[in-house]
Amino acid sequence: MAGLFPEDLLAETDAVLDTFEGDLPGLAEVSDAQIFALVEGVVLALNAVNDAHNGGAFETDEREQLCDYIDTSLTELGVDVVALTARHGLGRYQLTDKWRKW
Repeated sequence: MAGLFPEDLLAETDAVLDTFEGDLPGLAEVSDAQIFALVEGVVLALNAVNDAHNGGAFETDEREQLCDYIDTSLTELGVDVVALTARHGLGRYQLTDKWRKW
């Protein structure tokens, strides 16, 4: 497992998610644009982690877990992700697609 998930990969991913978590409070009361900007930021940061690990940092299961984590985090704060994405012509599970390279 250490080969699949080296300590630096885990630390870098945790740092990105910690920053995302720190930016979440009060998010339910902001505009769609601000929510999408936050999602874009976390996705681009995860792209950088993936790039630093030669594009192989996150396998299918990890990609799905990261997307679910973003969705769940927003939902727990009161953001209606289904309504948010629908207002922009997207399905719920397309929230990260515009920026995601992993």
